[in-house]
Amino acid sequence: MPSKRLSVVVTRRLPEVVETRLTELFDVRLREADTPMSRQELAAAMQEADVIVPTLSDTIDAGLISGAGERLKLIANYGAGVDHIDVATARSRGVLVSNTPGVSAEDTADMAMSLILAVTRRIPEGLALMQTGDWGGWSPSAMLGGRVGGRRLGILGMGHIGQAVARRAMAFGMQVHYHNRRRLRPEVEERFDATYWESLDQMVARMDVISVNCPHTPSTFHLMNARRLKLMKPSAVIVNTSRGEVIDENAMTRMLKAGEIAGAGLDVYEHGATINPDLRNMPNVALLPHMGSATLEGRLEMGEKVLLNIKTFADGHRPPDQVVPAML
Repeated sequence: MPSKRLSVVVTRRLPEVVETRLTELFDVRLREADTPMSRQELAAAMQEADVIVPTLSDTIDAGLISGAGERLKLIANYGAGVDHIDVATARSRGVLVSNTPGVSAEDTADMAMSLILAVTRRIPEGLALMQTGDWGGWSPSAMLGGRVGGRRLGILGMGHIGQAVARRAMAFGMQVHYHNRRRLRPEVEERFDATYWESLDQMVARMDVISVNCPHTPSTFHLMNARRLKLMKPSAVIVNTSRGEVIDENAMTRMLKAGEIAGAGLDVYEHGATINPDLRNMPNVALLPHMGSATLEGRLEMGEKVLLNIKTFADGHRPPDQVVPAML
């Protein structure tokens, strides 16, 4: 690597501490507005920079990577998910990709558990009732939800986040079940008293709560499709804090309206900020604006990982959090 400072373009506003540190270490162009770059802006940035720091709101596809300048050598993603980056094309062009894994597991698991409680205990309905001022006082038959303890929780994706959800669920007395690409080691299963299901269909049909915690890849797109959603018990609820594309959102919405699924807690959506309008009007659905990892501590840790990946690359070494196609 040349001795001069790397040229780095950041596509979104990051915490001030992270931006300041980036500026100290590299020749950085920061984003003034906290809005996503247009495709034209991304293309221009990738023409001029050695390193680009995108977020999940930036689609770095094959076309953009193929048109990148010769200087671009690293895409240092601010976030763990890389489904918005064509990693294979980047690798073929000699461009490395890094991410920030393991940072948001605890924060996202907190949100998953919050959504489980919100839907089963009808918290959004209670909040709405209080905000309208129509509450007439306590009644023994009003706002009856369901007890979380004793329910079967089926975790779809038992990685860092899935295991963090399992720890929380155990504390609430839930029974932990899971489906994963690979079965966990016996000692890990024992830690969560977890039951492994090789068949996702069989697990889905028997659970009271489904928590989606797997990444979005070509193999997980619509993993919870209409056929599989219909296997759920009418009394079951589904929670998604992973990626919206894992669930067929339109099929889920139809089933919620028909009473074929009891409820849903969603922090992510199949089409980003464009949400099926019917979801907004159902009392048995809790919606959040993709805030599962939104803690100050988590955002700062993500920034530290981005800094470490770029600094390690600048020193002529492999970024510690490099992503390769075989990992996806």
